[in-house]
Amino acid sequence: MVSKIRLEDRECPLSATLGIVGEWWTVLILHDCFDGYTRFDEFQANIGLSSSMLTARLKSLVDRGVLERSPYQERPVRYEYVLTDLGRSLRPVLVALAAWRNAQLAPEERSMILVDARTGREAEPVVVDAHTGERVDGPGYVFAAGPAAGPIMRQRYEGVATRPASEATFQPGVPETAAPEPA
Repeated sequence: MVSKIRLEDRECPLSATLGIVGEWWTVLILHDCFDGYTRFDEFQANIGLSSSMLTARLKSLVDRGVLERSPYQERPVRYEYVLTDLGRSLRPVLVALAAWRNAQLAPEERSMILVDARTGREAEPVVVDAHTGERVDGPGYVFAAGPAAGPIMRQRYEGVATRPASEATFQPGVPETAAPEPA
């Protein structure tokens, strides 16, 4: 997959994540895993994916450390696919994707919702900074070059971390690193 992305995206965590879980079928397999399904025949029945495509997707998830293959039957040998710690860490990503879509729908149009298992109350997930508890989807939080950033990534985000939050507002069609035009 690495050869299919631009050179400057190779170190981008968004590109790297999509390289692992960016396929439609992969997200559906992970969704099944989080719903408690672990067996090939369960995935195939739920998703409707051909055996060869499902085998390839499961192998890729195992190779990348998202799932582990574990025998559950000896004669004949059959395997289940269990989420690893890395795989379980993807749950917030899937929750956020579902919440993003549901936010575009009226409550009566939602076919799947996230609920508090204890109360049955619908939950409204948000992404917050673990240190402050503040939502990270506003202008006060921006992407910046990290310690391992190469020259292209550093150039893209040059000066971002030092910009005042008032200058870090999103404007469609304007790169995040550019300061907004005065009004």
